[in-house]
Amino acid sequence: MENKHEQFMRQALLQAKRAFDEDEVPVGAVIVMNNQVIAKGYNQVQLLKDVTAHAEILAISSACENLQSKYLPEATLYVTLEPCLMCAGALYWNKIGHIVFGAYDEKNSYRRVTEKNPFHPSTTLTGGILQEECAALMQSFFKAKR
Repeated sequence: MENKHEQFMRQALLQAKRAFDEDEVPVGAVIVMNNQVIAKGYNQVQLLKDVTAHAEILAISSACENLQSKYLPEATLYVTLEPCLMCAGALYWNKIGHIVFGAYDEKNSYRRVTEKNPFHPSTTLTGGILQEECAALMQSFFKAKR
C-alpha cells in the first residue's frame, strides 16, 4: 500500500509530466491541506517568459488565492525537485508547514548557496520521496536536449 507522501508525490509527478510535454523543465508541485489537493503548479518559465514561474511559486500563488491568505502553515507542498533558493525564500515568507520533495538537486538547490536552513523555523522538510521516478523524468528531459 502506498503511503500518503507517495500518493501526493505521484500527483506532483503528473504536473511535472505536463511541464515535460510542454518542453519546460519537468518540475511539478501540489499543495495539500486536510488530505485534499488545494493547488497545483508546474514549471512555466518558457511559456510565461518569466524566470519566477517555477512550479512551487505558481502552486503557492494558486493556494493563497484559493484560501484568500498569504500564509499556509497548515499546508504541505509536494514538489518533484528540491527547491531552489528563490523558491525557498517564497516558502519561508509563506510559512508553509511542510515541504516534501522527490529528487535532490546538487546543482541548483538552496543548499548550493547556503548551509543554513532557509525555510521558516516551523517548516518541516522531507526529501527523497519517489526520488528515482522524479530524477528519471529530469534526466530524460535533459538527455533529449543534448
